[in-house]
This record gives sequence, structure tokens and C-alpha cells, in this order.
Amino acid sequence: MSSTQPAQATPRRYQLFIDGHFVEAESGKTFKSPNPATGETFAEVAEADKADVDKAVAAARKAFDGKWSKMSARDRGRLLYKLSQLIEQNAAQLAELETKDNGKPIKESTYIDLPGVVENFEYFAGWPTKIEGETIPVPGQMFNYTLREPVGVCGQIIPWNFPLLMAAWKLAPALACGNTVVLKPAEQTPVTALELAKLIQEAGFPEGVVNIIPGYGETAGAALASHPGIDKIAFTGSTEIGKLIAKSAAANLTKVSLELGGKAPNVIFADADLNAALDAAVFGICFNMGECCNSGSRLLIERSIYEDFTQGLISLIREVKVGDPLDESTQIGAIVNDEQLDKILHYIEEGQRAGASLRIGGRQLKSTAGRFVEPTIFSDVRPDMAIAREEIFGPVLSVLPFDHADDAIAIANSTAYGLSAAVWTRDLDRAFAVSRGVRAGTVWINTFMEGPAELPFGGYKQSGLGRELGRSAIEEFTDLKTIQVHFGPRTGWWVKPRS
Repeated sequence: MSSTQPAQATPRRYQLFIDGHFVEAESGKTFKSPNPATGETFAEVAEADKADVDKAVAAARKAFDGKWSKMSARDRGRLLYKLSQLIEQNAAQLAELETKDNGKPIKESTYIDLPGVVENFEYFAGWPTKIEGETIPVPGQMFNYTLREPVGVCGQIIPWNFPLLMAAWKLAPALACGNTVVLKPAEQTPVTALELAKLIQEAGFPEGVVNIIPGYGETAGAALASHPGIDKIAFTGSTEIGKLIAKSAAANLTKVSLELGGKAPNVIFADADLNAALDAAVFGICFNMGECCNSGSRLLIERSIYEDFTQGLISLIREVKVGDPLDESTQIGAIVNDEQLDKILHYIEEGQRAGASLRIGGRQLKSTAGRFVEPTIFSDVRPDMAIAREEIFGPVLSVLPFDHADDAIAIANSTAYGLSAAVWTRDLDRAFAVSRGVRAGTVWINTFMEGPAELPFGGYKQSGLGRELGRSAIEEFTDLKTIQVHFGPRTGWWVKPRS
């Protein structure tokens, strides 16, 4: 596992971004963000806590009530489009920073994450002039119509697995709708959100419209979720933390949308295009080191092809390159931190203790200071095993057999999650039946993990509340107002009119 990482430079230094300016935390505290591939400190970042959250919320409220609310929808769209262009112009630098801060392969940062960021800002740049209400016919002399208005000040808490892309998913629709934002990036990966703040400045957004406050979940995140000045909380992360966010927001009846965990079933029937399904199965578990909420971590294979398909899978996995994230040939990079590494290794041990067959992988690679895990495949997995029910968030694949479509649906639905799923078959009747039967927010047929900005994304069951992307995101970040206008003579009926 050779390294192309350059010699360690002086760590990058970042401040909070509040009211259009970069400022130190009120406490003066900072925290370190290490490079997962080397263990060396990559950045030193100002650490926000409650006092900084208060300042950011006040700045966002002032901007919402001031210049931002007075700006035309057309001009909001122009600003978002200008930001998308600036991101595209700086994409190479942002991709490298994302890889150094997160550990993901540079090929993914460059060709998947950054194009997705640009796409989201471009797509939502077109929405401000198209956020419309309706006229509704009712009996009587009444003209009735609805308006979609911005929610107000939005608190947004994003995860570490797709730092800049998740910032785009949250910021772009919120700003398109006319909201202001206080964004807390994950403490593990704060760098690209703060680089984005520089481009927000350059694009010309009014002061206070976007505020970015890196810090820890227990302090900055908790203060944001429970803040009485926040009108909506949008969170992406684990189901466990999502429940805490919802509980904190409930005290103020703050609107909440949650994009949480997943345990996606990838269902392969014997009549499928097996070469395409094999490629998608490997991509589905290796992409982003398996640190992905819609990772295809459960592979359900029709029994008649179970062993042959599993052998093919093992052969392909052997060719996957684990190594230096800055090497363009790397397919699996470094695990984000020690906590996540320990979690992955724990589940690998748990799978073996439960009686699943470890077919390949299962080891931590210790040839460098970074955190690397081999892609791992378990067969002979039962639906009741922890590795088949619980989200691992690593390159660990559970392979389960099924006998018929109803059996596959039952296994697919046997977890607490319902974020995404896939079905592979040439029989479209069966494909549609399975996609209807599986309780998941997204079901792919003969493809895997496609995610254009136009399509809604979110989960059933404990995979979350609400939807991101597409028109659904516009609905999440607006309130619906009904207006009734009476016309013509109106006779009194409650209080007798005076003669």
C-alpha cells in the first residue's frame, strides 16, 4: 500500500463564519481535524458552542427579516447559480481538501461528490421563481389561494461521510426558498464547509444569510437543535442521534426533517443481468468505504445462483484496491476516525461469533499510520444476525439467500430501516411487485445508488422523516399559507346588523 501523500505541511487554520465574517469562537477554543490516511493534523478549527450558536442565530434572524426577505426570487436564483459556478471553478481544490479531511478516494471526491455539489446548487438555482401557490374553488363568494413562504431560520446539521455534498443538499433548497441558515458541519470533517463559506462571501450573499459553526454535537449541535430562535432543524446522520435531535426540537415544536440510517437490501434474481448486478454489488458496498446511508450492505441472492454469484463477488472484491486516498487508482480509502474503525471491526467479530462465514477480508490493514479496512464478505448470514440488521457504516457485506419474491420482500423488510433498496431482474412484473412490496423511500430497478437532484430522497420507518432533493425539498423548507378573500355583499348572521 504505497503512499503518494505529500510531507505534512502546517495545519490549515479555520474560524467560524458568522454574519458574513470569519471570527474566533467566543471561548477561544479550537479542535483538530486529522487526515484519516496519515493520522497527522490536517486542520485546526475554531470550536463553536452555545454562545456562538446564539450569535449565529441572531445574525440569521436579522438577515431573514432584513435584506434577504426583500430580495427578489430572481436575484436569489442568480446568487445560487453564481455560487454553483464558483464551486465548479474551485472543484479540484475542494475535492483534494475533501479527501484529506474525510479519507475518501480522490476519484470519488472529484468525479462524484463535487459534480453532485455543483448539480444541486444549479438545480435549486432554478427554483426561486417557481415556488407557487394555488387557487382553490370553494362555495360562496370567496376567492381562495395559497402561498408558499420560507420557514425562517433553519438549523442544519450534516454528517462526515459526504461533507460538502450534504451541505449542498441542505443549503441549496433552504436558500432557494428564502430561508437563512445556521449550518453545523460534522466535527470530523469541517474543512470544506468553511471553504464553501469563502465562496458564499465571494458570490455576494448578504451578511448573515449563511452562518457556519463547526463544533461538537454535544455542545454546538445540541444548542442548535434546542434553540428557540430556530424555525426548522434539518439533520442527516445516525438514527440514534436523529432521535435526540427530534426530542430536543420538540420542546419548541420546531419543525424537523431527518435523513437517518439504512440497511439497504440489494435483491438479485437468477434472471438478472448478472455481470451488471455483480459490478453494482461491489460498488454498493465499497463506495465511500461503505460509509454511506444507502450502502448496499445486504445482498439477497436467489438460492439457485447463490454460491456462483457469491464466488463471482469474491473474485471481484479481490481486485478492489485499498490505499492512499490521493492515489487515483484507489477504490477504498481511509476510515474517518478511530471510533468508526472500532465499530466496523466489532461487527466483523460479531458476525463470526454469530456463525456467519467470513469469505474474504475482515482485517485492518496496519502498514501505515492511517485507518484502512479490507472489504469484507459474509455468507451464510441469517436475517436475525446483527450484521444483517444493524447499520455498520463500513465495507462489510452480508450475503443472504432467498427462495422466491415474497421471501425476498420479507427479508428486505426485516430491519428497522427503510431508506433504499434495489431489485435486479429482467421480469418487469416481478420488479414492480418487489419494488411495491419493499418498504423503502427509494427502490432502484436494475441500477444502484443513482441520485439526481430532481428526485426526492428519504426513508421509511427509522430511516427518517421528510424528504430531500427535488420538489419535496422545496416543500420541506416552506410553510403553506391559506388566504381567503370575500367579495360582494356580506350579510351578518352571528350578530344582528344594525338597521
